[in-house]
Amino acid sequence: MRQLVRQIVRARYWLAAGCVALLLAGCAQLKYYMQAAQGQYALWSDARPIEDWLGDPATDPQLKARLEKAMLIRRFAVKRLALPDNASYKNYAPLTRPFVLWNVVATPELSLRPIQWCFPIAGCVSYRGYYSKDDALAYAAELRAEGNDAQVGGVPAYSTLGWFSDPLLSTFINYSDAELARMVFHELAHQVVYVPGDSQFNEAFATAVEEAGVQRWLELYGTDAMRDAYTRYNLRRLDFLALLVKHRKALAANYARKAGDRHKREEKARVFAALKADYQKLKTSWGGYAGYDRWFAEPLTNAHLSSVATYNDFLPGFRLLLEKERTFVRFYAAVQQMANLDAGQRRQQLLELNRLATLKAQSEAAAIAAAAAEAEAAARAAAAAPAEGIVEGFGCCGAANKLP
Repeated sequence: MRQLVRQIVRARYWLAAGCVALLLAGCAQLKYYMQAAQGQYALWSDARPIEDWLGDPATDPQLKARLEKAMLIRRFAVKRLALPDNASYKNYAPLTRPFVLWNVVATPELSLRPIQWCFPIAGCVSYRGYYSKDDALAYAAELRAEGNDAQVGGVPAYSTLGWFSDPLLSTFINYSDAELARMVFHELAHQVVYVPGDSQFNEAFATAVEEAGVQRWLELYGTDAMRDAYTRYNLRRLDFLALLVKHRKALAANYARKAGDRHKREEKARVFAALKADYQKLKTSWGGYAGYDRWFAEPLTNAHLSSVATYNDFLPGFRLLLEKERTFVRFYAAVQQMANLDAGQRRQQLLELNRLATLKAQSEAAAIAAAAAEAEAAARAAAAAPAEGIVEGFGCCGAANKLP
């Protein structure tokens, strides 16, 4: 009887894993489908409820502390951010690899437009995920052989969009508290609103939720040291993003100009050389922080820069919308309304939100500059005028310096 039960449970998990494979594989070849199903099944097989890990005397004390923190973050996500209260991130699975997936991203040789793969539920996305790094590298090699640029990048977590229970993983459980919270908030946000085939919309929305969520988390649970550390991390992230955006624009201008392919290839090589040189300068300004070195582990390609816009182009607009709606529930409702529009209308609304966010930022910057100029003028005036009750040219102290 027990054997029969185990077989039924195993069959159920394999069926569910096969459904997840459709998220990743669609009508792709059977080999890809099978690795996706097996990879997802392995995650579920290894996952156990957090309470089981906490109650097991063999569980490492450090892991117990991280799991307890994750439970606190999960409750915060529901109570303070109105994120889904379901079974996701209530189990934990230890992996023997550094990443849960390796994504392959590719573009044509002289274009920043990513190649897309279309799946039944997730829609069209600009990556293809593999549970084996070797399989990802092999597929990237195939793409390069066809004349494309390709990049392979490790992924610590992903979302099944609420279809299944996503577990906490060893690939990110030891992140700092703020980073762990950021990861959980981002992936849960995908379960709230997701538009198949619109990665820019989906990722910018989830990033807006994670940013606001981490800010609120640190306000409630963070120490001064934690807040300072996350501020430094975020400033480095913004610096690095600005670096990538700068060189992405240079590449886009190169590919758009009227020139032969040979000249475009030469300029492409120059842009990537400048990117590497500028990164070394940035590292120096950070005091040698090397957290982004892994990004340069492979030779730079268009694929490295193709997804920069995915997470950030519409982020200012989502930030403004959250500020306007004031609560997460109202924010999610407004975002869902946009999600229900057709692609063209949705993009127009996002562009308008971005325009308003830019105007707001410019107005705030002008106000700060005006206030600073006014303060500087007042300081100069105060410095030029003799202090009341003091004889100019004498010392500051003592009765002899007072005017009668």
